Amino acid sequence: MAVVYADSTNLEEQVKDGIVILDFYADWCGPCKMIGPVLEQVANENSDVKVVKVNVDENIGLAQQYGVQGIPALFVLKQGKVVAQKAGFMPKDAIVKWVRSA
Repeated sequence: MAVVYADSTNLEEQVKDGIVILDFYADWCGPCKMIGPVLEQVANENSDVKVVKVNVDENIGLAQQYGVQGIPALFVLKQGKVVAQKAGFMPKDAIVKWVRSA
């Protein structure tokens, strides 16, 4: 699946179905820049996983709603419910394993 960018107007719609990796990031964040291409690979190689990215600088309210403390903040949602969360960079294999075990 593709990587989708979301904000407060469409986030709920983007995460309501299936398996979603929700990535809170910022353009100035080094680890966020590192994990971006990794998440694109995960989305491209796992047809059942959708990656939704939210820019924390533009969506402070959403970041607060999800309790984001550090970025990148990653959440796994299944059918719209958060089932796991982590912060920081992870390699691709670790992300896939984490999502599958959530």
